[in-house]
Amino acid sequence: MFTGIVTDIGRVLGVRRTGPEGGLDLSIATAYDTAEIVLGASIACSGVCLTVVAVEAGAFSVQTSAETLSCSTLGDWIEGTAVNLERALRVGDELGGHIVSGHVDGVARILDRRPEGESVRFVIAAPPALMPFIAPKGSVAIDGVSLTVNEVDSDRFGVNIIPHTLSHTGFGEARPGQRMNIEIDPLARYVARLIGARPGITEQFSR
Repeated sequence: MFTGIVTDIGRVLGVRRTGPEGGLDLSIATAYDTAEIVLGASIACSGVCLTVVAVEAGAFSVQTSAETLSCSTLGDWIEGTAVNLERALRVGDELGGHIVSGHVDGVARILDRRPEGESVRFVIAAPPALMPFIAPKGSVAIDGVSLTVNEVDSDRFGVNIIPHTLSHTGFGEARPGQRMNIEIDPLARYVARLIGARPGITEQFSR
């Protein structure tokens, strides 16, 4: 479990395709103290929860399956790609963003980036199937960053990125056309499941 508060910007050091299923081995440089990273630890890499399979000074390695590649941007990564990193939440840690599972729901795309005061406004297109789960003032994780939705318009939504987030995440380098991992708020997912499982509950909420 994660919170969407990025604590390091890593860089892809190496990409190696493995096996007939088409998975990848990824080596990622990090400022984390790798002596504290144990094998089997979970680290969110641009929103995707991955298991550490090897550790060396200044870097760690993870493996991805073909399934993960099919629903995320990891297949686009090359040497030098910036990676938002977050260690798994521990008991007692501050929940600074919102609950993020690291199980991404799909791939979004930046449509527009423009200055707005001291922040930068991003307009992001999401897959149509995910748009019903995105609401104004609600939470969404984009490339592992917990963000508050400003507005929603059919197939897109807007977020404002403050200077701190720009300088401490990959959003500082993000440009229109770029693909990004998206995970909807788990609360929205379970509410939708509850409504679908109990006919008539929508009418109860509307009273």
